[in-house]
Amino acid sequence: MNPSLFIARRYLFSKKSTHVINIISIISMVGVALAAMALVVTLSVFNGFHDLVASLFSHFDTELKVVPATGKMLPADAPVLTQIRRHADVARVAETIEEQALAIYASHQRAVVVKGVDDAFFRMTHLDSTFLGDPQARLTAANLSFALPGIGVAQQMAMPLRFPGWLYLYTPVREGQVDMLNPTAAFRTDSLLSAGAVFQVQQARYDNNYILVPLPFARQLFQADGMLTALELQLRQGVDVGRVKSELEAIGEGKLKVLDRYEQQEETFNVMNIEKLIAYVFLTFILLVACFNLVGALSMLMIDKRRDVDTLRSLGATNGQVVRIFLLEGRLITLLGAIAGIATGLLLCFLQKQYGLVSLGSGNNLFIVDAYPVSVHASDVAAVLLTVIVVGFLAAYYPTRYLARRLLS
Repeated sequence: MNPSLFIARRYLFSKKSTHVINIISIISMVGVALAAMALVVTLSVFNGFHDLVASLFSHFDTELKVVPATGKMLPADAPVLTQIRRHADVARVAETIEEQALAIYASHQRAVVVKGVDDAFFRMTHLDSTFLGDPQARLTAANLSFALPGIGVAQQMAMPLRFPGWLYLYTPVREGQVDMLNPTAAFRTDSLLSAGAVFQVQQARYDNNYILVPLPFARQLFQADGMLTALELQLRQGVDVGRVKSELEAIGEGKLKVLDRYEQQEETFNVMNIEKLIAYVFLTFILLVACFNLVGALSMLMIDKRRDVDTLRSLGATNGQVVRIFLLEGRLITLLGAIAGIATGLLLCFLQKQYGLVSLGSGNNLFIVDAYPVSVHASDVAAVLLTVIVVGFLAAYYPTRYLARRLLS
């Protein structure tokens, strides 16, 4: 064994002449462990919310979404889209049109996002599992068209699950000049009946803004015959989504963008990643403060072992070897604290996942889940270990070298 490491290990576990040094050393190790534990638990909770949100989006967002790189719409029969439809890993395809409109029901009106979909869209997303009302609700029957609003839209416009009368949608005319003497002529209007249900995907972006309508109805309303705003894809089970995405982008040759579920919700996930980064930075500062105890413990240990240092120097130890002993002491404290903290954090995450130790509310079903979700990622654990080691080593390095020069001079 390395002599410096052997002596450092003996100093760490042996009884000091001054009892308070043992106490400060233990406090230093506990401080590092608590900071490491907090980092593991906090990052795992952020991961849990990230995965929870991603799972909720699966009820509305398809695996891949092909949209124009420029502009809003493109022809549904474009050759490049035909190639994408025929891709070996594409199992199901849905054409959609998405545009804003003014919705009016009775005396209520608000701007909404109208999304025209076909039956394939429901089979791809299983959106019918989120229906409130008629679980078999559909958007067409014979020559009638029905509206399926999000629950937030229905509440804001005072629409019951099976609302009586008509829901009117208004959208600006795309061609021609506006007659100021007859401003209503500047808008196209059409109406729908109730589908007998609303959808609730637990995402405000969709629940509070979207109304689903039949695809032919949307094309007529927005004067977009033979056009689409997106081609939504379901892939064969078990295929690599990233690989297929790259292949479809190559087919598009820069004219199309292929978005996975995370890119379809880029703003939401960017906010969550920024929050996670801020939490990581703040907890790293707390770790740095905890390492000040390490500086105090090493300082007192060097003073306590001054007679030992003189003996080692008399036996031929160089100043560098003496300094290395106390540096290794600090690194041992940091490493043991990091291992203990990470192990404790992983245990807490396991218990939270299994038993829901920390709940989100009082059990009134106000939240999607009852307890804080956790998801441990190996990359986060590795990042925490590296962070604790680097911060602890730096905290021990400079004070130790400074004090060693003072004591050995």
